[in-house]
Amino acid sequence: MDNRKLPFTLEAGLIAHWPLNEGKGKTAIDVISGNADDISYALLDARFTESRDPQWRKGIRGSAMLFDGYSTWITRKAAAIEHLRNAFTISAWVAPRSYEWGQEQRLSAIVNQHDREAKEGYILGMYRHGSWSMQMGLAGKWVELWCHDRPLPKKQWSHIAATFDKDEAVVKLYLNGEQVAALSTPENTEIIPCLNDLLIGKNNQAAVLAEAFRHNMFDGLMDEVKIYGRALSADEIASSYEADLIPHGGIIPEIDEADIRLDRTPLLADRHRPQYHASPAAHWMNEPHAPIYFNGQYHLFYQHNPQGPYWAQIHWGHWVSEDMVHWRDLPVALSPEKGAVDPDGVWSGSASYDENGIPALFFTAGDDSAVPNQRVGLARSTFKQDGETDLVRWVKHPEPLIVQEKGQGMFGDFRDPFVWKEGDLWYLLIGSGTEGQGGTALAYTSRNMTDWEYKGPFYLSDPAVYPYLGNMWELPVLLPLGKDSAGKEKHVFLISPLGPGADVEVFYWIGTFDREAFRFVPDQDEPQLIDVGDFHFTGPSGMVDPKTGRSIVFTIAQGERTPQLDYDSGWAHNAGLPVSLTLREDGRLGIEPIEELQSLRGAHIISLRDKSLAEANKLLENVQGDMLEIQVEFAADSAEQMGLIVRKSPAGEEETVIYYDWKSSEFGVDRSKTTLDPNERSRGVQRGLLELEDDALKLHIYLDRSMVEAYANGLKSLTTRVYPSRQDSLGLQVWGDDSLNVKSLDIWQMSSAFS
Repeated sequence: MDNRKLPFTLEAGLIAHWPLNEGKGKTAIDVISGNADDISYALLDARFTESRDPQWRKGIRGSAMLFDGYSTWITRKAAAIEHLRNAFTISAWVAPRSYEWGQEQRLSAIVNQHDREAKEGYILGMYRHGSWSMQMGLAGKWVELWCHDRPLPKKQWSHIAATFDKDEAVVKLYLNGEQVAALSTPENTEIIPCLNDLLIGKNNQAAVLAEAFRHNMFDGLMDEVKIYGRALSADEIASSYEADLIPHGGIIPEIDEADIRLDRTPLLADRHRPQYHASPAAHWMNEPHAPIYFNGQYHLFYQHNPQGPYWAQIHWGHWVSEDMVHWRDLPVALSPEKGAVDPDGVWSGSASYDENGIPALFFTAGDDSAVPNQRVGLARSTFKQDGETDLVRWVKHPEPLIVQEKGQGMFGDFRDPFVWKEGDLWYLLIGSGTEGQGGTALAYTSRNMTDWEYKGPFYLSDPAVYPYLGNMWELPVLLPLGKDSAGKEKHVFLISPLGPGADVEVFYWIGTFDREAFRFVPDQDEPQLIDVGDFHFTGPSGMVDPKTGRSIVFTIAQGERTPQLDYDSGWAHNAGLPVSLTLREDGRLGIEPIEELQSLRGAHIISLRDKSLAEANKLLENVQGDMLEIQVEFAADSAEQMGLIVRKSPAGEEETVIYYDWKSSEFGVDRSKTTLDPNERSRGVQRGLLELEDDALKLHIYLDRSMVEAYANGLKSLTTRVYPSRQDSLGLQVWGDDSLNVKSLDIWQMSSAFS
């Protein structure tokens, strides 16, 4: 028995009690039965990092368990738990970290042993926006009692209890010792037992997502889980609540942010997880977006699922940096909210400055009750009111800024607003399509940031000539490039195609921005690719850096893995390195990683000059690494094929070849031998056209565990992924014809971007 004695009346009928006081280990002790119940957790037997126990944190009494939202739950075998029939009380302290969508109208389970379709057993759990419910099978009926008006707050402790009594024919809910809901049940009916295991934190009938993942999981802290075989009275529940708070002076204690936030520490040793590319602390991200500079800091947001490493319930994650290189994790900036413009998702957008020069966020507000369900939302920083320099607090405008009207683009496809301000005028581009004329970005202007005037399509291409541009464009970005050799002001316009036949890459045009007509006129009709890595460099966003005037682009680096591998790893995707875009003297687009990345350099591992292929490789024999920066220049006309082999095992069983072929003018990567792991998807050759004319080949390569970014002559990038199975696949080798000469080669060790 637990040595922390309850009042006698509260011990009566207690059939299970998980104090969750272990503070470590992979079992949770039920102090009533003595059972040590198994805890599931993705990193218990980690495939790619050090194995770890589930996460334990400070609780209401002693320690508590932190459920990660997708892989953490406690299992009590059905044969080892007394079935509830005539009466019960289930209680727990809970502090949700996020709210789940509620797939298939199922609850994110706190405690359950049920089968809804068979109308058996019971479940206590949460639903959208913090609403919660007790549900059970009674005499062939499924009974649901809900609490919608007193939602469970995020990142705060709440004591919840549910009771049922067959004789009284009523089910009740209690929050912090107070009854908040009640429902009469059919008289003289008992719960139909369910033979499923009892689960804490996972739904017995969770909805399946992407093979490996299950919805309807609890995300957050849980403590003092109890099950009684009787219905406690209101006074007993209040007494239990008050007794737990005695050590805290009768007040619910605040939760330290460090005890409930996502923690990147367990993933730092993952041999595939990039360390100097921006990434969420854990779980899912897709495109980074809305970069903005304010008060000496760069802010960058990203599409994020705090519930797990899968796509769902999208929020805005948030990083801050002084140099766009070293980042700090900040709390989620925007979440879907009941009663706001975005109850069903906060999708991609951008940032600009309001009339007072304070940052404002423009986002795609998801509301499935509206038609169309994608509108433009606005959130303002509270900096003017509270002076909080990290910009962690945002207040949403109560109404959507723009609701798409029929005749304005492809109705229902209306997302990813890109906003900037020039003088007293705000400009907005938003991704959409047209009827039969391909994708487009729609143009709007405003003089007060809240009232917008439609200006028509920003630019239309010919879908018959360029069918790979799809019928819808996402994530439009317009950035200045300065003046060309004739003194004309030029801009670059980037889009990401979508739809049937679309090549989902980042395409761009260089051209003229007609401000008066709010139209874009390209110098040539054919779009160009920034990156030749085949769907690894996507999701563009951009900004003009106020400090330097540079046009900077941010992207997502797709992870390319199976759902099972994402599940086992605990993370999915990361950002690409920030890239500076310029207009070269030859009129082509210049593409270079920002120079601030040099601050990540550690030891200068090797520096060689004017070596033959054989000499260079002899000097590289003992050079290894998976977090490196490499700069290499090859002597002109010394060979037809040249490049570097990276992530090479000692005997070459695994290797990745980054190369240039002068004969075909192709810049590419050969991943035929990248990995021996049959579960990884990284395979094949990725390549694209790169005309160097008479220039010598210069490669600038960044290796960051599974990330490979290569830049050729400041003209093209190649972003790809490698997941070698062997931990000794760390070697480097110059690759090419025997006649190849290496003009220069420098390699630096790189440091993490997160402190």
